[in-house]
Amino acid sequence: MADTIAVADAVRTPRPVPPAPEPGTRELGYAELLLRLRSNPLTIWRRIHFERPIVSGKSLLGHAVVISDPAAIRHVMVENAANYRKDDLQRSVLAPGLGDGLLTAEGDVWKRTRRTVAPLFTPRAVAALARRMEAPAVATAERMARRRAGRVVDVTQDMTRVTYDILAETLFSDTIAGGASAFSKALTAYFETQGRIDPLDVLRAPAFVPRIGRILARPAIDFFEGEVIRIIKARREEIARGDTPDEADLLTALLKASDPETGVGLTEREVGANIVTFIGAGHETTANVLTWSLYLLSQAPDVRAAVEAEADATAGRRVDAALSGDDLAMTRAVVEEAMRLYPPVASLSRAAIEDDAVAGVPIPKGATVVIAPYVLHRHRLLWDDPGRFLPERFLGSAREAVDRFAFLPFGAGPRVCIGAQFAMVEAVLVLSTLVGALRFTYAGDGPPTPVQRITLRPRDGMPMRVAPRG
Repeated sequence: MADTIAVADAVRTPRPVPPAPEPGTRELGYAELLLRLRSNPLTIWRRIHFERPIVSGKSLLGHAVVISDPAAIRHVMVENAANYRKDDLQRSVLAPGLGDGLLTAEGDVWKRTRRTVAPLFTPRAVAALARRMEAPAVATAERMARRRAGRVVDVTQDMTRVTYDILAETLFSDTIAGGASAFSKALTAYFETQGRIDPLDVLRAPAFVPRIGRILARPAIDFFEGEVIRIIKARREEIARGDTPDEADLLTALLKASDPETGVGLTEREVGANIVTFIGAGHETTANVLTWSLYLLSQAPDVRAAVEAEADATAGRRVDAALSGDDLAMTRAVVEEAMRLYPPVASLSRAAIEDDAVAGVPIPKGATVVIAPYVLHRHRLLWDDPGRFLPERFLGSAREAVDRFAFLPFGAGPRVCIGAQFAMVEAVLVLSTLVGALRFTYAGDGPPTPVQRITLRPRDGMPMRVAPRG
C-alpha cells in the first residue's frame, strides 16, 4: 500500500521541466545547419517537427522525410524494412569505430551475425549474466559512500565506471589494460571526436578527404582494437587448454557460437567488431541512461521516495526483482522515462532503396528517412505534457497505452537492439542499488545541457553531491 500511495502522490506533485533545447520556428540556412550538426544536432529540430507527424522536403541530405507517425514508422522499420538501409551519413559516423558489428553491418553479413549472436541474449542467458552484475553495482555504491561528505563529484564518471565493471565481468571475465580510467578516457575521446558529425560527411565529400574527427579518434579506436585482439588471443588460448569457466561469459560464447543455419562461426574480425560494438554502443548508452535517471530523481523527491521504497523492499533479492520487473515497477518506469526524455540514440536514419510512400507522403528512391527518438518521444501529438518528467506514463494501464512505435529507445523491427533486455536489467539493477544506498543531489550552477555525440550525454558532466541515506 505504501508504494501505491507514493505513486499517487507523485502524480499530484508538480515537477520542473527537465532541460532541453528550445525548438525554434525559423528555417535554418545551410551554413547554420552544418554548424549545429557539428556542435549539437539536438538544436536543428524546429517546432514543426514536434507538431506534425511527417515533415518532408529538400535538405542538405537531399530529399529528407522526418517521420514521427507510429504507423508510418512501423511501415519503414518492419513492414517494408527490406527497402531501407542504413544511410551513408550514419555509417560514416559509426563504421570507423565499430567496423562490421551488428550496429553497422548490412545484407548477408548482418543476417548471419544476427542469427549467430541472438542465442547469447535469450532471457535465460540474460538471467545468468544478471547474477554477475550485482557485485559491481554493490561495490560502486560502497565506494561512493566512502567519499567525503559534501564533496561534489561528476556522476557520469561513476556511471562509466560501474558499467565498465559490469562489462568486464559479463563480457570478458577480465579487465581492460589500464582499468576503468583508461577505458573511460578512451571512450570519452572517441565520442567527443568521432561522435561529432563532420560537415564533409554531410556534404558527401569523397572518402579520401581527411576528416578531423576520425584523425583525432584514431588513438581511442586503436586502444579498443588492440585490447580486443589481446583479449581474444588470451581467451582462445584458455579455450584450447580447457581453462574456461563453466559459466562462460559473452566473449567465450561469441568465440564458440555458430550460425544455426550454416554451422559456421564468426571470423576473428567479426568477433572483434561485435565486441567493440558492445563496448562502444552498449556500455555508453547504459551509462548515460543511469546518469540522466539520477539527475531526474534529484529533481523529483516524490518519485525518488517511491524508488527508495522499492529498493528497501527488494533488498537481498534485487537481481530477481530486476529480472521480473514487478517489484521494481517505479524504478523501471524511471529508466524508461529517462530514455524517453534523453534517448540513448537520439536519431536513426535510413536510405530508401526504391520509391515508397507513407500516409500519402511519397518517399523517392535515395531519400533519407529520419526517425528521431528525441523528437518522437517529445511529440505533442503522441504524449501529454511531453517535456515533463512523469514516469507514471510507464506504470500499469498507462504503459499498455503507449504505442510500440511511439517509444523507440532500442529501435524496432529486424534491427531492434539485440541487447535491449540486458541493458534494461542492468540499468534497473544498478539504479535500485545506488538509490537504495545513497542520496544524490544535483550541484551544478545551472541545468545540465544534453548534447548528441552519437549517444545523448550531458555536455559538462553531471555534478552531484552524494551521501549515504540516513
